[in-house]
Amino acid sequence: MHDFIERKVENTIRQYLKIFPVVAILGPRQCGKSTLVKKLSQNWGTSLFLDLQYDTDLSKLDQPSFFFESNADKIICLDEIQLVPQLFSVLRSVVDKNRQNGKFILLGSASRDLIQQTSESLAGRIGMVYLSPFTLNELDNLEGFSLNSFWLRGGFPDSYLSENDTFSEIWRNNFIKTFIERDIPQLGFQIPALQLKRLLVMCAHNQGQLLNYSKLGESLGLTHPTIRRYIDLMEQTFILRTILPFEVNVKKRLVKSPKVFVRDSGLLHQLLVIPDFNSLLGNPVFGSSWEGVVLENVIVNKPDWNYYFYRTATGDELDLILEKGNQRIAIECKASTAPKLTKGFYRALEVVKPLKTYVIIPTQILYEIAPNVTVCGLSEFLNIEF
Repeated sequence: MHDFIERKVENTIRQYLKIFPVVAILGPRQCGKSTLVKKLSQNWGTSLFLDLQYDTDLSKLDQPSFFFESNADKIICLDEIQLVPQLFSVLRSVVDKNRQNGKFILLGSASRDLIQQTSESLAGRIGMVYLSPFTLNELDNLEGFSLNSFWLRGGFPDSYLSENDTFSEIWRNNFIKTFIERDIPQLGFQIPALQLKRLLVMCAHNQGQLLNYSKLGESLGLTHPTIRRYIDLMEQTFILRTILPFEVNVKKRLVKSPKVFVRDSGLLHQLLVIPDFNSLLGNPVFGSSWEGVVLENVIVNKPDWNYYFYRTATGDELDLILEKGNQRIAIECKASTAPKLTKGFYRALEVVKPLKTYVIIPTQILYEIAPNVTVCGLSEFLNIEF
């Protein structure tokens, strides 16, 4: 057994419980939402935890208004809330009768947009927190931490904390199978499992590449709108992330398509059947796999920043641009301990004009390579305050 690993969003959750009657913690299945809430609940006094994927817990809510009123003295946590979206309107009336902050905690494996009733029924009454799988800065102080192991296995707790790579691989294989065969149908989408698996594998092969819906559709015998709908669904369930291009008012021809990433590097490697780190080293996806690790860790740790990539038709490129107010930071990912920067990189900097630029590499280091251009490790970058 491992000790509880502290999550970066804990303070945000505590803060939200003082501000909102309902707090929703959203994130992919098995990323540690229930474990986190059970740990936090040790300081709450009386609380009730219902997992809505189990009939025994679900049956307690046959008359939800009565159940909530009967347990008005307790903090009530409802797990897998996306399975029973009709509860939102009941929650609204319960909250409005007796507005007390921190009374309900909802855990969900789908985004707010997919659980549509949330935004309509609980506007002004609900605070949203996103929990990702482990990020590097939640793990890198652990005894025996290895960046390569984290990179290979990804951040899902059961995958990263597995006894060995084989056990991690078995867990990830089952996660993907369950996601496709059970989780998606439970959300009300009837998509052939084989089709969805093939699309996921193709997205993995296109990690960090421009998203071409028509090309994917041709390969799978599906229409452009169908592919778009499937990818949107996998974004809403936190498996894929698309990144939009940065637009500047220049006369250069900029690419218009988004880039696609499998969010968790462990799932990426499982889809591509990469069993160990040596196999990853020799795989064409090596560079874009590192790019995915960097982007996911940075975006999750900088939730208040907008994010984009920059690329011109002639190949000038920056992997990630973070923007907040008038602040702009550029990031380039290099899966090499001795990064070489191209003329296209410097041309892109001239157009984008970031305040600072970071070249993030898979080692612990920090040095300036050019004015306002710093080479650093991912851990070092995540500790920089800006």
